[in-house]
Amino acid sequence: MIPIVSSTDRKAMARLVHSREVRLREAERVAARIIADVRRRGDRALIAWTRKLDGVRISAADLAVSSEEIGEARRAADPKLVRALRRAARNIRAVARRQIPAEFSIETERGIEVGEWVRPLGRVACYVPGGRFPLPSTVLMSVIPAQAAGVREIAVTSPRPAPAVLVAADILGIRTIYRLGGAQAIAAFAYGTETIPRADKIVGPGNRYVAAAKKLVAGDCGIDFVAGPTELVIIGDRGHPEWVAWDLIAQAEHDPDALALLLTASRPFARAVQQALRGICASGSIAERTLEGRCGIIVARNLESAAEISNDLAPEHLMLLDGTAQWFKKITSAGSIFLGGASAVAAGDYATGGNHILPTSGAARMRGGLTAADFTKVIGYQRAGLGGLARLRPTLTTLARTEGLEGHARSIEVRFERAARQALESREAKK
Repeated sequence: MIPIVSSTDRKAMARLVHSREVRLREAERVAARIIADVRRRGDRALIAWTRKLDGVRISAADLAVSSEEIGEARRAADPKLVRALRRAARNIRAVARRQIPAEFSIETERGIEVGEWVRPLGRVACYVPGGRFPLPSTVLMSVIPAQAAGVREIAVTSPRPAPAVLVAADILGIRTIYRLGGAQAIAAFAYGTETIPRADKIVGPGNRYVAAAKKLVAGDCGIDFVAGPTELVIIGDRGHPEWVAWDLIAQAEHDPDALALLLTASRPFARAVQQALRGICASGSIAERTLEGRCGIIVARNLESAAEISNDLAPEHLMLLDGTAQWFKKITSAGSIFLGGASAVAAGDYATGGNHILPTSGAARMRGGLTAADFTKVIGYQRAGLGGLARLRPTLTTLARTEGLEGHARSIEVRFERAARQALESREAKK
């Protein structure tokens, strides 16, 4: 069962905290080979790697899910599922609409206007994992922000698109769905193949090979962030041990590579949560194996020390139990924060309206979760009249010549030489 370790036990801490970095580096070597092959051989490579890694024999014609298959899934769908998807979609869309960056225009100097226009991306690919469980919620979380931003072409890709995934896509009006996953899917959308059009951006979570592939193509194609195996850190000294135990299990059941940690300064609370886990975690389950492997209860010196450990981890999910509100401002890095013991992470996974596509592997040090803003590009513009340029002229030419760029300075000055000449000619013409 899940171990209890001291934050001063360096060996145990390294096993819990740093193993994710090693796993991602190992996955990058495999992903790099797959990406190179897809770039070289296109659809043939996709078909070969899908057969080798997923055990699925397909042809290029089978990569796209047919409208008949989508329609069949929709007709067979449980009405209860359809209602749940619609309600979750409503909340996600309400939040996404508030996330679009605002355009603006200001006059920095009289006669000088600077502003920003916001434009949607043209084509995006939404990756939906297709492993042990169907994940229709990930369709909602990736597609709806793109729609809110105004993206014209949205494709969903999943290695084994379950009927629930097809239903979620159909509810959102998505008809372009591919039967493709893993690092090969990321390569296909990053560079394009005979069948798969190149995307401006790829978003969505996946296993460590998907995360590694996204990291490798990031220089050639936009990505949201590294979104690999799930992570949860819980901080607190008191609460319902059984609630905490189920929150840890909820993360551990996702993936054997999942990370789930409780940080506490109370050893009695640590033992109570450990005991609760013994009583409810099914023997032989994925959750049990994960909890024994990459998960743990860390007893820190105090809650301030726990907050420091969490900031160093920059976890995907962070839960602050009741009584930890004073440490909220100490938190500087987390994908999404859940405040209070009643704020179950699973609620955010599905239907609160917050997005469950969040940075992992420390990427939360740089940014938060997926938003509608990720599907936009901000284009700056500037407008200068000759009067405004004249007022800035001394500043501009001084800086240009300080940097040794005479052409920059002359490009400013020539405008006034021409303007002065035109003004003189105009006066002469009036005489």
